[in-house]
Amino acid sequence: MAIATATLGRSKWAAMAASTWIQCATGGSYCFGVYSPVLKASQGYDQSTLDSVAFFKNIGANIGVLSGLLISSPSVHERPWIVHLAGAAQCFVGYFFMWLSVAGYVARPPPALMCFYMLLASHAQTFFNTANVVTAVENFPGSRGTAIGIMKGFLGLSGAILIQIYRTMFNENPTSFILILALLPNILTLLLMPVVKVDRRKSVSEKKFLDAFSLIAMIIAGYLMLVIIGDSILRMGSAAQLVIFAVLMMMLLSPTTVVMKAQMTEAKMLDEDFRHERTTLIVKHDDPVSPNRLVSGSGHDPFDQDLILPERGDNFNLTQSMSTCDFWLLFIAMACGMGSGLATVDNISQIGGALGYMATETSTLVSLWSIWNFLGRFGSGYISDYFLHNKGWPRPVFISLTLVLMSAGHALISTGLPGSLYMGSVLVGICYGSQWALMPSITSELFGLRHFGTIFNTIAIASPVGSYILSVRVVGYIYDMEASKSSGTHECLGRHCFMLSFMIMSFVSILGSVVALILFYRTRRFYEQVVYVKLQTPLVQ
Repeated sequence: MAIATATLGRSKWAAMAASTWIQCATGGSYCFGVYSPVLKASQGYDQSTLDSVAFFKNIGANIGVLSGLLISSPSVHERPWIVHLAGAAQCFVGYFFMWLSVAGYVARPPPALMCFYMLLASHAQTFFNTANVVTAVENFPGSRGTAIGIMKGFLGLSGAILIQIYRTMFNENPTSFILILALLPNILTLLLMPVVKVDRRKSVSEKKFLDAFSLIAMIIAGYLMLVIIGDSILRMGSAAQLVIFAVLMMMLLSPTTVVMKAQMTEAKMLDEDFRHERTTLIVKHDDPVSPNRLVSGSGHDPFDQDLILPERGDNFNLTQSMSTCDFWLLFIAMACGMGSGLATVDNISQIGGALGYMATETSTLVSLWSIWNFLGRFGSGYISDYFLHNKGWPRPVFISLTLVLMSAGHALISTGLPGSLYMGSVLVGICYGSQWALMPSITSELFGLRHFGTIFNTIAIASPVGSYILSVRVVGYIYDMEASKSSGTHECLGRHCFMLSFMIMSFVSILGSVVALILFYRTRRFYEQVVYVKLQTPLVQ
């Protein structure tokens, strides 16, 4: 037991719990719809200027190349706390100066400077996310879809969690909410980042405890959905809000029980492994299935250099990955899916206003978006893992399917019918979240783990690229054009304000689905002959 106790200081389960708590507090960019009205009013912006600020938010939140390069460096790869610390510094500076401007403590900054504040604040999210996701994939390589889904899912839930804090403690004051975003993520990160460590030891009960984390995440998501819907109907008082908040905090602390049980189980296994170490070594020596057959990423003879297929799955660097068609097909599919999803959430308050929704209703829509976002992130990771492990289905097929559903969601919003914004945002939110779990999983499988953080963050640049084209150049332009026709002001009322925009985004989503199908066709043999075979082959540890 002494040997087990000495090694549990680097427990992957403690790292998983700490990472989920950090993820819960760092999704401030998903709450832009909450504080964008006060930002627009206090700074005197029109819709195009506000969309430009939102574009820089998207750039910062999705261009994580620097965080990827940092965590891929040999001196930092085993110390993700350095990446966390860099993110904390950016988060505080960006949101704090934005709060000073909105609260009137400093003079109105030029729009370019406000865009820089937004860029810096949201860029911090990539550092938090990269450190947590890369550590999770390193710790759980055989269940990377589920692990990434949990990480991305809690990040998706963070919007709803932060809004509950803001409603409970600050009485829905959007200016104070910006201050929360400057302080809370940094406090949690500084407290928890020493626990987030890489632990590559294999766990026999890995799936059991990952499923426990997944169940906790689903329960929290269901609870938040009921709270959000109930609050929009009943308008609960401060005492009820405090009770709801206390229950939420207890749920968020529940992963500690999973960690304790997992560590106790692994402690027993470590002692047994130590007692039987000599026997295990003999079994490894005599095993006729050499692991070297599979490490090459092929399922074929590793010395056959004439085949193109074995190259997939090796440890590509960024330059090598960008020279492949797979990289650019994934990039284009993400530009269509993530870009149109971001354009929707960034403009959801304005869409609600144009369709006659009350401010409380649009706030509810933003909160519920976090739930749909979570369901997509968690569900796609878990479901794609299930079908890959049991049926050998390639993950790119799930990107294609979700983008077809996203197209239907955009088309539904474009109609402007009663309830269409609610139903359409459900479809778009779930499908948007799915891309954020599927893309990193596919990246790690096609290009390896060594430079995984850099490569998946580079592909994520597709999100702000697509968002800029669709949000600023399509949605913002058409909205301002319709507003000038009807009233000559910055405000537009009626479904015509966004109808054409969402019809265009519906077509773009279909285009992304076709691109994902091409990627599926190109990689299907790789998934069948390499990834599926690795998952089914019981390599002796």
